[in-house]
Amino acid sequence: MAGSRAVIIGGSMSGLLSALMLCRAGWTVDIYERVDSELSGRGAGIVAQYELIERLRALGLETSALGVHITTRKILDAQGRLTEEVQCQQVLTAWERVYRLLRDAFPPERYHRGRGLVGFESGANSVLARFSDGETIEADLLVGADGTRSTVRQQALPTAMPLYAGYCAWRAMIAENAIPRDTHRDLFEYMTFTLPPGEQLLGYPVAGPDNDLRPGHRRYNVVWYRPADEKTKLQWLLTDERGTTHAISIPPPLIRREAIVEMRAAAERLAGPQFRQIVRLIEEPILQPIYDLESPRMAFGRVAILGDAAFVARPHVAAGVSKAADDAAALVEALAAEPDVPAALKRYEAARLRENYRIIERARHLGAYLQATQTQEERARAGLHSTAGAVIAETAVLDFLRA
Repeated sequence: MAGSRAVIIGGSMSGLLSALMLCRAGWTVDIYERVDSELSGRGAGIVAQYELIERLRALGLETSALGVHITTRKILDAQGRLTEEVQCQQVLTAWERVYRLLRDAFPPERYHRGRGLVGFESGANSVLARFSDGETIEADLLVGADGTRSTVRQQALPTAMPLYAGYCAWRAMIAENAIPRDTHRDLFEYMTFTLPPGEQLLGYPVAGPDNDLRPGHRRYNVVWYRPADEKTKLQWLLTDERGTTHAISIPPPLIRREAIVEMRAAAERLAGPQFRQIVRLIEEPILQPIYDLESPRMAFGRVAILGDAAFVARPHVAAGVSKAADDAAALVEALAAEPDVPAALKRYEAARLRENYRIIERARHLGAYLQATQTQEERARAGLHSTAGAVIAETAVLDFLRA
């Protein structure tokens, strides 16, 4: 397929991964990102799974300083006492670190910001992409890597929509040097959990601003999963000071003070002293409603979707970026094996649908006990995956994919 042209819609992780892999295979690739400013993954910590690290190395990218290396996971009870501890070596990083690594590796003249896709037409010999500025671009392949609110998926699969999972995550990044010494000693160098009834609060170290990995300059990534009924509590959380209820998510500056006060009060009531201190240090939290998204197809003539444009898994498996990298690799492998683009995309779809369904199902199992409402089947899952031993052993590991 050398000499062929690909248009990538979406300039985040999925788009950059697929673009870089296609470039290495000899394609001419352009990325179109609808956001005009540089992207930011504010508040997002990432577990750099082994699979992702290997994909980055295969692209010739330097991974030795990708993130913070940890060896231990712990669970603390409501009094702050250690109740569980296991060894688990992982690399913990920040969204910005991986994004910057990928962004710097892609030719800047082929990364086009402020260019939103309006629609596409997939023909026998080419695909036409229409943009908001009126331009139409012809290519051999169009890849929808434009995330949960994918314009490409909305046109190809208008009924495939994100489904609310029944709970939200409060997220924040805290400067390492702001954490008191005793709390830092107990929490910072580990992945640490505490488990209020029906909830999960965890934290781990990641790189600091500008990808700084020096001790004292890093950040602490904290995530607190809390049930929220869709028709009552979620609507309250997504309603800003002016009374406007936002769809899907709410910008952090618009979260009402009452919601933040309630979250802080819950920490004082439910968490041990170490995590109470961490929550007190949160200045502007992010509220992330948790969604499931699964697509019945990933190929549409000369158009493919991948990453979160096709499947969104709950964060408990920590597979989002690894999944996108595996999608991109399978796409490029299929195009290398099959010269006909529509046939190659069908091959890609067959290779990735089952794996993505497995990830979605696993994430649902791990998160079932956090839901505001549960079916009988979900209650059974909750019983299996809500114990301290299960949480510390199963969260953010991909062993189930290797089985």
